[in-house]
Amino acid sequence: MKFTKMQGSGNDFIVIDDRKNKFLGKESKLGVKLCNRHFGIGADGVLIVRGSKIAQIKMIIINSDGSYASMCGNGIRCFAKYVWENNIVKGSSIRIETGDGIKEAFLNIDADEVKEVTVDMGTPSFVPGEIPADFEDEIVNKEIEANGKIYKITSLFMGVPHTVIFGRLEKYQVREGKSVEKYAAFPQGTNVNFCEIIDKNNIKVKTWERGAGPTLACGTGSCACVVAANKLNFTDKKVKVTVPGGNILVEIRGNNVFMTGPAEVSFKGEYDM
Repeated sequence: MKFTKMQGSGNDFIVIDDRKNKFLGKESKLGVKLCNRHFGIGADGVLIVRGSKIAQIKMIIINSDGSYASMCGNGIRCFAKYVWENNIVKGSSIRIETGDGIKEAFLNIDADEVKEVTVDMGTPSFVPGEIPADFEDEIVNKEIEANGKIYKITSLFMGVPHTVIFGRLEKYQVREGKSVEKYAAFPQGTNVNFCEIIDKNNIKVKTWERGAGPTLACGTGSCACVVAANKLNFTDKKVKVTVPGGNILVEIRGNNVFMTGPAEVSFKGEYDM
């Protein structure tokens, strides 16, 4: 099996061209096997290229634990770079089918190489039923108790469920996110982002990803943090997000959120199945 290892701000992925559906129905086992950092290739997730009847191309996302993810911000930037540079889809913008609908990626191309990608991440939602979360009202600065500790959380749907906890990052260990992820009010679990406000245009974020654990970056999480911070009047609408793996620019334009960041190829190879 041929593969390409890619990363976006340190969030790493194994990309596989499966337009012939060779691995159809085997995605979960494939994800667990390939993402193992000791016995496989090693990654936070697998991105599978498939044909689409409603967009130019389709992206399937499998987390390192074998679970399916409907959307991944850093992943879609890598995916867009992969399909363009491998001549699967051409154009300065690409419409990509995801589990969260069709997303449009805008490519910054220089010397026949994709340097940066901006993605229209869609419209966030604070409606509890859409997250989903078992709360009656919007979850904005609500107190919960998880693993014996009190947290003030703000939760929303940003392609996938996200919960944001504001405060100085030094106060939190990212693994605390595991207990919040499994909090009973989130029937499908939630990604957990610890967010420190630097100023109106800069924040720092570290993320516990549902299905992957601690990662060096989370694109949807960075967007969720900016949306939550803006709702609470902590930040403006254009914010640089510093994550352990680098920087991501997030901008709220009208009802939609746009994310800009890098995507790079780490290496290519063949895996003996």
